[in-house]
Amino acid sequence: MLSILRPIPRQVARTTLRPFRSSSSIYSYPAISRSLATMASTKKTTKRYPLNVPGLSIPAIGLGTWQSSPGEVGKAVEAALRNGYRHIDTAFGYRNEKEVGQGIKASGVPREEIWLTTKLDNPWHKRVREGLEKSLENLGVEYVDLFLVHWPASIDPERQGENEGKGEVYQDWDFVDTWREMQKLVETGKVKAIGVSNFGIKNLERLLDDPSCKMVPAVNQIELHPGNPSSKLVAYNTAKGIHSSGYSPLGSSDSPLYTNDTIKAIAEAKGKTPQQVLLAWGVQKGWSVLPKSVTESRIKANFELDDWELTEEEVKKIDAIPDRFKVCGDDWLPIKVFFGDDE
Repeated sequence: MLSILRPIPRQVARTTLRPFRSSSSIYSYPAISRSLATMASTKKTTKRYPLNVPGLSIPAIGLGTWQSSPGEVGKAVEAALRNGYRHIDTAFGYRNEKEVGQGIKASGVPREEIWLTTKLDNPWHKRVREGLEKSLENLGVEYVDLFLVHWPASIDPERQGENEGKGEVYQDWDFVDTWREMQKLVETGKVKAIGVSNFGIKNLERLLDDPSCKMVPAVNQIELHPGNPSSKLVAYNTAKGIHSSGYSPLGSSDSPLYTNDTIKAIAEAKGKTPQQVLLAWGVQKGWSVLPKSVTESRIKANFELDDWELTEEEVKKIDAIPDRFKVCGDDWLPIKVFFGDDE
């Protein structure tokens, strides 16, 4: 069906990862664990992290498109790809998939060279395959590299609130049922890997412990920056063979991290921007980063991460920043999904 691709490897079955099922201790996942020194020595713009799907790896730096305005996001995607990015992140819920697809086409970069992620929206949890098909139609592509359950909240579209907020969840369905259907997509050839987003330890435990879970999520996309480092959750993901991918790695627009004394001092000492320091920190910590911008100069600057690195001492200084904040909470949802189990 996808003649431009080599056969897509099946996502690793849960049974092959049994050693990681224990929640009482942390194990090393050999394909993913790397020392800071090893990670830092690799060129960041071409670095890729191996996933728990044989033969698949995700680029370390991608363009995030959450909150990118209509009329701007397509140009941002085109600019990113023309300037070397090979990882684009979007979602049905961002309402920009069509424009993202237009930007991909306008860039002239072959589809098979691009890692493309999109996400299943909350009101589509009972219509997983239909949700995927709608995203593929919007994007104008035959497949996506990664398809994520955007939130562990299965909202009934018949009882959905205004602007897709609040509403009510199904009484007979939740994210465990959604994941059961997600697993069926791998056989279609229309997704290379499946994963989750905004899942904390509590919900991951519930998912992985359910007998219907035959595949461990390849990725858990979560908010990651020095103000929300989620150390326990990242360690848990790694122990289970799940790659952590960080959205809002800069702390979002007008981030207080830009004026943080530690970040500013490191940036000035290295002749870099605070944003570049924040992105280097994330990559050297071992997760992929998804900075969002619609300004070409900033898109370029966010990708200028090669041929320099943070020292181990600098990484530790950033780790020690005490201020905590979240860009994205769960107040807009009808159920709580963040339980403070990530620190």
